[in-house]
Amino acid sequence: MAGLRRPRISLIAWKKGDHAPAGKIYRHRGDGVRIVGLCRPGGRIVGDHAASLLPPAGTSPGTTARPGSQAAFGYLAFCDRNPGECRVPRGQPDKIAINDDVWAILEKVNIVVNNAVRPMDDSDHYGVTEFWTVPVDGEGDCEDYVLAKRKMLVLLGLPSSALRITVAVNNRFVRHAVLTVVTTQGDYVLDNAQDDILATEKVDYHWVERQDPASATGWRSLEPR
Repeated sequence: MAGLRRPRISLIAWKKGDHAPAGKIYRHRGDGVRIVGLCRPGGRIVGDHAASLLPPAGTSPGTTARPGSQAAFGYLAFCDRNPGECRVPRGQPDKIAINDDVWAILEKVNIVVNNAVRPMDDSDHYGVTEFWTVPVDGEGDCEDYVLAKRKMLVLLGLPSSALRITVAVNNRFVRHAVLTVVTTQGDYVLDNAQDDILATEKVDYHWVERQDPASATGWRSLEPR
């Protein structure tokens, strides 16, 4: 893939107590990318309305589903603070052609980010219920993992249009966010709950919604009509 770089990945240093809501990932000399990484496996409890979010078991992010889903408030606030992170350049491919180099990058980014940071809920971290960011202090929740992985993969040459934030609910009624990578050989999930990258149909989640550049809202519901 043109422009793709093999990563040399290491952690960026931060001062203890620094909270930079906008978040940054920095390049350093050579072909490497320094990262800050980031969610508590499982995300946060949805509560009494969890069951209403559950589509039938087996519904996957690739399923044709109802359009027009609204983005989560935390994501909208993140985009207000970081508009450049949320723009999808025109003309980008909406699928990635998988080869050995691409797969190695996906695996490396997933493992490094999963192991980089201590999990912490937003309420404990920032004093608010929901705060999406690429944290620079080594602490965060599942949405932050997703944002970090997406940013790293874009810096390493992958198209943002094929890197989709996806919301799911597990069988314990826990709301969770993962990064879905749309490829010519199917969709794959980068999840802070495990280091293995699995096809969506092999992940035991009930899919709720995900980003979709073709949707008027930029998001698409995965619940059936």
